[in-house]
Amino acid sequence: MANNGTIGVTRRGLLGAFAATAVVAAPTLSHAFGVLKGAGDIRRIRMYSGRTGEAIDTIYWIEGEYIPEVMKEINYFMRDWRSNEATNIDMRTIDIMAASHRLMDVSEPYMLLSGYRCAATNAMLRSKSRGVAKNSLHMVGKAADLRLKSRSVGQMAKAAAACASGGVGKYSRSNFVHMDCGPVRSWGG
Repeated sequence: MANNGTIGVTRRGLLGAFAATAVVAAPTLSHAFGVLKGAGDIRRIRMYSGRTGEAIDTIYWIEGEYIPEVMKEINYFMRDWRSNEATNIDMRTIDIMAASHRLMDVSEPYMLLSGYRCAATNAMLRSKSRGVAKNSLHMVGKAADLRLKSRSVGQMAKAAAACASGGVGKYSRSNFVHMDCGPVRSWGG
């Protein structure tokens, strides 16, 4: 509305301006970690494997850069322990795991149940459980199944979902959470 030569602002116009600003200011997936509370300039991941007896506690990202040598260590750690095959784990999956861990404010390392899976391992697991996807993101290094003794499946899933950067599956009966860097979605109970 105009009044004495001034331009009036309508409620719809104001909401439209806020919406446009929100879309422009929204972080991209590549910057999702940085908008999380306390993300900082250093990213760290802590895990152990009950299957292999191995553990990893490492800083993998400093001031905007992934550390290639450390990412190779993570790739090996997250290998398919049944076949001893490794692949390049998608860095976004590691970011989601690390951000979730940080949000939960725990010092306990994740127990890694499953990282990368070769096709044969995935097919074998699929034949034994209806909860294993035929085209699982585990087979392309984009997923991890994790457990913490000090946090419930619900708490872990809530932290992962807060990252809004991938899939989160709750497997309460088996006491683990699936985290991946695929489309944002959630399932399980």
